Amino acid sequence: MSGETQTQKPHVGFEETVKDFVASRPRRPVEGRKIAGVAAGIGNRYGLDPVVVRVALVATTVFGGVGLVLYLLGWLFFPDERDQVSAFESMIGRGYSTTSTGFTVVLIIALFPTTGWSLSGDWFGGSGILGYALAIAALYLLHRNRGQFNRPAAWTGPVPAGAEASFSMSDTTTAMPTSAAAPASWDPLAAEPKGWDLPEPRPVVEHAPPPVQPPVRQPRPKTKVGLITFGVALLTAGTGVALNMSGESYFSLQHIIGLTLGVVGLGLLIGSFVGGGRGLIGLAIPLSIVGMAITVVPFNQYQGGYGDLTDSPTTAAELKSVYQHSAGNIDLDFRNLTADHPVTVKVSNGAGNTTVLLPATADVTYSCKSNAGRSDCLTKHAQGVGQRAITGSDNGTDGAGGLQIHLEVDNGAGDVEVSRG
Repeated sequence: MSGETQTQKPHVGFEETVKDFVASRPRRPVEGRKIAGVAAGIGNRYGLDPVVVRVALVATTVFGGVGLVLYLLGWLFFPDERDQVSAFESMIGRGYSTTSTGFTVVLIIALFPTTGWSLSGDWFGGSGILGYALAIAALYLLHRNRGQFNRPAAWTGPVPAGAEASFSMSDTTTAMPTSAAAPASWDPLAAEPKGWDLPEPRPVVEHAPPPVQPPVRQPRPKTKVGLITFGVALLTAGTGVALNMSGESYFSLQHIIGLTLGVVGLGLLIGSFVGGGRGLIGLAIPLSIVGMAITVVPFNQYQGGYGDLTDSPTTAAELKSVYQHSAGNIDLDFRNLTADHPVTVKVSNGAGNTTVLLPATADVTYSCKSNAGRSDCLTKHAQGVGQRAITGSDNGTDGAGGLQIHLEVDNGAGDVEVSRG
């Protein structure tokens, strides 16, 4: 780690920038950390608000899983401010670290499944490769433009007893064996013994180097970034709603929230450089949750009323071909249904539980799907977010030859249960 604290001229070449990043990479502070101090270390190193770094890591964890991998890498390769080297370097004998070798191995093992998940695209359909590329580009540009500031001081802490054994051989001195002491009366030049008396050497007084004081970070001046961003975000949302009401199909609820969240994110990014805008996090978090919910659950596909819906038809004339609801529970009882021809029933529910009871002897072909919840359709089951529809057929207790029912159930958020009476 570099011990320079003064401002230096930024490097311009790619290779020089990467080498300088490795030499002066962030240190994980003790104060201000939430878990391992990775976000606080990056924020302190480049003059950013650590909260912005944490929001970015959480967002990239939810969408793609990249943030979790990046945090584990920072935990492994960013030294603690109390340590000589990082946890990984200490494990291979490059210096001292308070992180034990066993825990370092656990972190390395945890990298394998998390990296696989981030590249599989299963985290809400996120693209891990794109996330890694954006994260590396952002870190490179940060160091290229702000790497000359807040450079970490050289490590000057003591090494605990017994820790030297894990260091490399270059850090130790091998004592050479000495020959047996010659008799005191022996004189190789046969000179007067007193003529060989030399003055005693002066003791060398070692002065400890003065402690290096870390640079004092000056408080940033307050700006109006947060207020301006809030106004622009409010204007963006209002304009989107107005265009939606006028018939512009592009400005759906998802797009309006996405555009508004983009404005808030831009304000957070600008505020991290010039100061201010920290209060925008209180707006970004609920917008992100709502945006994720309406993206995973397509509520615009479900129309109808609100509240609970129940029906128990006994004839084909009483049976509806479509049962559609926006929010609420749907309970359908087809156990007493009779018909002399095949029937098709489609059930769509935006938010709520859907329960369908079928006759014991009916020949059923089914398709069940819940975008966020559990699906129990006769002999098949599924659970999770964004699951695929489960399909199949079942001829009941008497085999083929009963009432033929084609059932399709599509739920936005909630549980689906299809069973026989």
